[in-house]
Amino acid sequence: MHRFVLHNDTIQDAREKSLSPGQVGLLNGWGVFSTIRVADGVLFAFERHWQRMHQDAVRMHVPFPADPGPLKSALLRLVEANRALTATLRVVVVRNRGGLFEGPDQNRDFDVIAFTSDINPWGESVRLGLKPNGRYAQNEFAGAKILSWAQNLTWYEEAHQRGFDEVVLLNERGEVSECTSANIFAATGREVVTPPLHSGCLPGVSRELLLHEIRVPGISIVEKNLLPADLERADQVLITSTTRDLMPVSYIEGLNVRSQGLAVVEQLEKAFAEYRELYVKNNNTASLDKITVER
Repeated sequence: MHRFVLHNDTIQDAREKSLSPGQVGLLNGWGVFSTIRVADGVLFAFERHWQRMHQDAVRMHVPFPADPGPLKSALLRLVEANRALTATLRVVVVRNRGGLFEGPDQNRDFDVIAFTSDINPWGESVRLGLKPNGRYAQNEFAGAKILSWAQNLTWYEEAHQRGFDEVVLLNERGEVSECTSANIFAATGREVVTPPLHSGCLPGVSRELLLHEIRVPGISIVEKNLLPADLERADQVLITSTTRDLMPVSYIEGLNVRSQGLAVVEQLEKAFAEYRELYVKNNNTASLDKITVER
């Protein structure tokens, strides 16, 4: 984590103590968050991150900023304070009031907390473990990105203890859902498939961009149910996330995966990088009043 953090409207040193145990969201994981790539000082795909957080906040009864403009402005001030022109940014909205253990000093319905950090060096490919029943697709909150993240962190830590980089989470039907902090895709020929949202996966921003914005002639990207056997039959498996972009998978526990579709992955990587470059170019001159939110 870099030196400065954002707490509501204030940029402060990360060592300063400004949170309270009476904030119910901190003790109960009652809040929403997103991780944003900072590229050349621009918050990449900010509108999509905002929209997903807003939707999850409504689902989870988390009070949320009414306007994306002031939040974006505050986050950019944080980027400037940390000189984090190329970085990872985490923004959190924590519910402060409600429940049995609300503190007596709470005068805000929610707090906004954000920080930046260096981009993690992930390497060239990933090795994946396998976790049955890691997602319950029928849960009404499936796919929400909320602060109750401990089980993902535990599975991620266990994966590293077992010599893996990440873990594939299967749902209650034995279908592939996602990883703890990444979506998963399988390329066969020129078709690239990712599990649908009803698998229980999170609608990752990189996933949504590949499905709806990134276009490569001759390559189709679609949603379909995937079983572990489908990953084994694929020419190439890859994962996507805000901090990783697109990464090929070299190994999956218990499966004989192939690496014959790297040309497709490389074309998608190139198209994704070009999309981000154009987004950064356009948003370096865009004004905040051009931000629109689907209501």
